[in-house]
Amino acid sequence: MSDFDPLCLLDPPLFPADRVAGLADRLARLIGTSGDVLLVQAEAVVALEAVAASVGRSGLKAINIVTSPYGVWFGRWLRRAGASVVEIRAEAAKPVSTRAVAATLDAHPDAKLLAVVHAESASGIRNPLEAILRLARERDVLTIVDAVASLGGHAFAADALGADVVVVGPQKALAGPAGLSAVAVGPRAWAAIDRPGAPATSTLSLIDQKRLWLDAGRGALPGTPSPLELWALDAALDRVDAEGIEAIVGRHTEAAAAARDGLEALGLSSWASAGEASHLVTTFAVPADIDASVLLDRLRATDPEFSFGVGAGAEHLIRLNHTGRRADPAVVHAMISALAVALRR
Repeated sequence: MSDFDPLCLLDPPLFPADRVAGLADRLARLIGTSGDVLLVQAEAVVALEAVAASVGRSGLKAINIVTSPYGVWFGRWLRRAGASVVEIRAEAAKPVSTRAVAATLDAHPDAKLLAVVHAESASGIRNPLEAILRLARERDVLTIVDAVASLGGHAFAADALGADVVVVGPQKALAGPAGLSAVAVGPRAWAAIDRPGAPATSTLSLIDQKRLWLDAGRGALPGTPSPLELWALDAALDRVDAEGIEAIVGRHTEAAAAARDGLEALGLSSWASAGEASHLVTTFAVPADIDASVLLDRLRATDPEFSFGVGAGAEHLIRLNHTGRRADPAVVHAMISALAVALRR
């Protein structure tokens, strides 16, 4: 990083307008969707808020699964749009149970929407997405999936799962830029979004994206396109294609397993079991006789990618980050070695 010259980021050439649609199509293949993919020129949290603003409306009852601050925010955005929101709150920093989802769906047969985060980088857990979406499909409930921290780290196929809306960001497992995100929208979702009174002339409007980009032939993005982010996404997707999405998922799976094995060798336990864990970060609870802040400071002196978890129940967890290019045995080994040294001290 000491040789990095930020001047190289200035004055990038314009990204060819006729190649923008190709970026969306390449993301569609990774998401596993035959629906439309919209590019949002912002970090993925903006895309998530845009989805909530576009689908939420007065008279809509939505079921929102909360397993991190992102779920909390999504519920607030739905309420702001006028929706009535029923929340399923999992045990702190734990995955939601399919039993709780089924019970809530049965208790609210008038619910028309269900929202869920697939994998949580905040706490290192993963929700049982396939079972949750199956329950929703059986009841003809529209589904929204936050796959920002799962695409590339876990096997994912939107159409096969029956997901109606999927939000992704290339900055996680795909190791791309953070300033662009994408929303995959299926036919059932468009029927709910493209309606009289839908938000328009807004950064949070998916209808604007449809009318100004999809319906206009998918040329240049509306507004002022960011060539730097578009070139970065193009390069990231080239790298993904060269390695293969299956290999990337496999690399993350192996890194997560190595992190769990390493923690076990040190006498620690992963916060989430293998079947409930995210493949992007592995978390553990600091033993009661150790000052967590002191331990983290020592770890960060070796690798700044160690961090506390985020959200209720996760703030006492320490995260080992093996996301993107860090999903590598050498990186995991170095993190475990640093943890071993810090614990001995």
